[in-house]
Amino acid sequence: MFYYVKQITEAAVLGELEQVVLLGVMRVGDDAYGATVLEEIERRTGRAPALATVHTTLARLEQKGLLVSRVGEPTAERGGRRKRHFAVTPAGRRAVRESVGALRRLLRGLSIGWDPS
Repeated sequence: MFYYVKQITEAAVLGELEQVVLLGVMRVGDDAYGATVLEEIERRTGRAPALATVHTTLARLEQKGLLVSRVGEPTAERGGRRKRHFAVTPAGRRAVRESVGALRRLLRGLSIGWDPS
């Protein structure tokens, strides 16, 4: 079961890495954890942030109320350690939608060879 750490009360402003990590969690699904999010980011963007950076960003997004987490069962391949799984909250989906919308509005009409419609 997922638990909410804190509900966000105002519109979330996302940094670029926060946006990328949120989108990575959305692509992986409700069983996303640090390593799978990092793999998805690498696969989709060609960027390879440090795993510690991804974990720090996941924790920050959870504190903002944009993600929820749950602790999974211990696994043998992790030496009996548990994984923290993340899922995007409705506020997180809203923050991504607003962030991408702001980028589209900024890009509209610019001659950079890409139509952000």
